[in-house]
Amino acid sequence: MSTPSGRATKSPRSGWAEPLHLDFAVLADYALIDQQGKLSVLGMFQHVWVPNFPAVHPRLHLVLRVRGRRTEIGEHKIRIRFVDEAQQELMVGEGTVQFGEPPAGITDIEASAVLVFDVPLPRPGGYAFEVRLDGHDTTRIPLTAAAIPGSSPS
Repeated sequence: MSTPSGRATKSPRSGWAEPLHLDFAVLADYALIDQQGKLSVLGMFQHVWVPNFPAVHPRLHLVLRVRGRRTEIGEHKIRIRFVDEAQQELMVGEGTVQFGEPPAGITDIEASAVLVFDVPLPRPGGYAFEVRLDGHDTTRIPLTAAAIPGSSPS
């Protein structure tokens, strides 16, 4: 594999692999990928409490796993946006995920990523990370933010 987080797996299904897709995406307090490619995630959440607004939620971990067919080895584009309820873009980033040739007999390819952000939260309400692979099928990972009850108004 070309990255330590990429690994190949045999499909548990009836011998066929799914096309390239985001297998899962979660927000967490912490996550890591060990040297063997094992993903560990702690403190998954979809809501944050802050003392007041505007705020920044520090060190949010966006955890992704991309899976696909053996025929999809090579480089694939990934785009991540963080937007508010009005679809206003607060952060954006683009990159690539590289899948190497898996061993013979392996039908699925898989890569995990842990991305760490200091997330801007200008006001209470709904937000989302939007993840897009190769310009297709955007996946939304929701996040809501509210003031801690009894905290000073923003």
